[in-house]
Order: sequence, then C-alpha cells, then structure tokens
Amino acid sequence: MEARIGLPAPWQGVDSAEWSDWKWQMSNRLNTAAEFERFITLSPSEKNALNTRGLFRVDITPYFASLIDPHDPNCPIRRQVLPTEQELYADSSAMDDSLNEDAHSPVKGLVHRYPDRVLMLVTTQCASYCRFCTRSRIVGDPHETFGKADFSAQIDYIARTPQVRDVLLSGGDPLVLSDRILGDLLERLNAIPHVEIVRINTRVPVFLPQRVTPELVDVLRRFQPMWLNLNINHPKEITPDLEAAMARLADAGIVLGSQSVLMAGINDCPNIILDLVHKLTRNRVRPYYLYQCDLVTGAGHFRTPVAKGVEIIESLRGHTSGYTIPTFVVDMPEGGGKVPLQPNYLISMSEDRVVLRNYEGFISAYSQPRDYRPHDPQTCPHCQAQARPGNHQRGVSGLLEGRERSIRPVGWDELHSRD
Repeated sequence: MEARIGLPAPWQGVDSAEWSDWKWQMSNRLNTAAEFERFITLSPSEKNALNTRGLFRVDITPYFASLIDPHDPNCPIRRQVLPTEQELYADSSAMDDSLNEDAHSPVKGLVHRYPDRVLMLVTTQCASYCRFCTRSRIVGDPHETFGKADFSAQIDYIARTPQVRDVLLSGGDPLVLSDRILGDLLERLNAIPHVEIVRINTRVPVFLPQRVTPELVDVLRRFQPMWLNLNINHPKEITPDLEAAMARLADAGIVLGSQSVLMAGINDCPNIILDLVHKLTRNRVRPYYLYQCDLVTGAGHFRTPVAKGVEIIESLRGHTSGYTIPTFVVDMPEGGGKVPLQPNYLISMSEDRVVLRNYEGFISAYSQPRDYRPHDPQTCPHCQAQARPGNHQRGVSGLLEGRERSIRPVGWDELHSRD
C-alpha cells in the first residue's frame, strides 16, 4: 500500500490507487459533524447547522475536504461547502425557485427561457453540495430524479423545436453520471440536425478532479464542438490536481470557461478575482461570468450589494487583458434571465461625437462618421433568416429593427383606457 503524504489524519492511511479513484471519492464523502470533527475544529455555528434536520444536503469529497483549513472558519473552501446557522435565518427576499425555472419548463427537467437555447437538467446529484446552490429545492434530494423517460421527453422536445441550436446540460452535475449514460445523451443530442452546440455546466473537476479520466475525456472528445463550463470561485480551488484535469480536457480540444459566483467574505475582493482570472487563463480557461448571488433560500448571507460586482469589474478593466475579464451578470428574479452590468464609460453622446472615459479617468471624444450608410435588414439574408417563424422573442432588438413599436406590460392598455 502506497500511503499519501500530507493529507489530514482521516486519510493518511489511504493508498494512491483509492485516492485517485473517483468512485472511491464519491463513496467516502463526509456529511456528519462527527466525521468533520476528526480533522476540523468546528465552530458552534457549523456544529449546530450540521445537527439540524431538514437542512440542504451536505456531502464533501475527501479530496475537497483536504483543502479546508481546519482551524479557520472563514476559509473560502470551507465556507462554500460547510453549513452554518446563517442558513437557518429567514430572508424575506429569498425564494425556492428564484429564477422561476419551473414556469419555463415545457417538460420535466427542461428549461426554455431564451429563444435559441435550452437548459437540460439530467441529474439532481453532485459530487459535493454548494451552500449557495440555486437549485437547492431539488438538488441533492433522492426523491427528485431524472431517468430515461425524462431524457426521452426532453430530447423529443428539442428535436421538435427547430429554433433550439444550443443545449446546456446541468443539474445537479452531469459529470456524476456514468460515461455510458453521458455518452448516450450526447449521441442523441448530436443526432438532432439543428443542435449546433452542446455545453456542460459542471463543478465536478473542482470537487473531484479524479473524475476527469481518459475514458471520460474520450467520451467528450467524440462530440465536438464541446464546451465545458467550470464553476471556480476562488484561487485556492485551483490545485495541481485540478490543473492536470483541466489540461487533459483542453488538450482534447474541449473549450473551457468558468462561471464564478460573487460571495461575501469569500471572493468579494478585486485582488482575489484578479488572481483567480489570471490562474484560469494560464490554464486555458476563459473567465465567462461573474454571477451576483441568486435570491435563493438559505443563501442570503452570501449576497453582496450589486455595486460590489461593478466595482470589481471596474478594478479589472485596464489592469489585465480584456479576455480575462468576466461579464458581471444578475440572473433576474422571476425568470427575466441574465442581465450584464458594467461600469459606465460613456459620458455623453451627440450626432457628431461620443465622449468616453477610460479606466484611469482619462476623457476623450470619439468622432462619429458623417457618411455612414445604415445596414438594410430587408436585403440582408442573415436578418431574413432570423425573421423566420419561431424566432419570436425579439425584445428590445425588435424595437430597433422596427418589427415592434412598443413593449407593454400585461394589462397596460386596459389600465390606460380610462374607460
């Protein structure tokens, strides 16, 4: 038996073959106060939360648990996966389904909010459970599952909805599925002519880099273009094990991005985010989104003011390469979708000039062209293709194109009829 060196006491006798086996990691996850107390000095708040019945599920892989500072209750790894009493406090703004996904679900497990893409939930299980999980209403619940019949209904909806060109697999975490089941789902989606791209949203490589086996990489490599959205929130998560896993994926031609959640006391610091995005890009991972924490039940203590996210983006712009700067977004409550928020660099505008500022506060005028000939959508084949039936969720772009004259709230005409 080859023992691992440098691991906390509970795993010092574990041999390398077991530690490197992702199924062993899943089978030996920690979830009770007694298990954590073997190597962590639990705070009273953590201990009380762990002993509270009905709390959102706790499961932490040995690998991820080994990254926890056992003596610091503010450790950024620890706070993301260990519950505290703050989860028990009522938050008047919190909602179980804060993004109103259920209302946009034509069949079980499928969310169709945007015109050309769908979210396909394929499991409710994860390698470990984030305390700020948007889908904590179903994730981790053994009674909430998705099976063959659900997959068939989801894929049938996609097949008969030709405007869907982009499918995002999520859950739960798709990479906890077996290679066989995952490969079958990807093959069935790949057979639909109008599906151009499949993306997988995962945090498994962060919690369980051992899962990124040669066999899994071969499955993903077969279905290109393949985009993998990782969810990395803090530089401490980027270990040599994770870097090796990301390298295996990138070498296979899989496009990697990362979505990070902005959280109070964890990464609400411009320098932490700067370190994070630099480490991501060094590992061929494109920083994609910086999310404002959702209004989800039990996660209120993670939320920051929206201004904090704008401040962080302001601090990054000009101080690092543009491709390392994520888009700060708020996923609107009630199902409005993602709204990007950026610092304001436009000071004023006329027909002749635009007055702009840069990250240093330098102000300059950009001259507008005098002989610009507007694009004619009536003679553009791309515009005509987008005008096909089915592409009906035009929004503000419909106003700009002249397809609509106004966007009116429900009941607006009746309210103003004065009848």
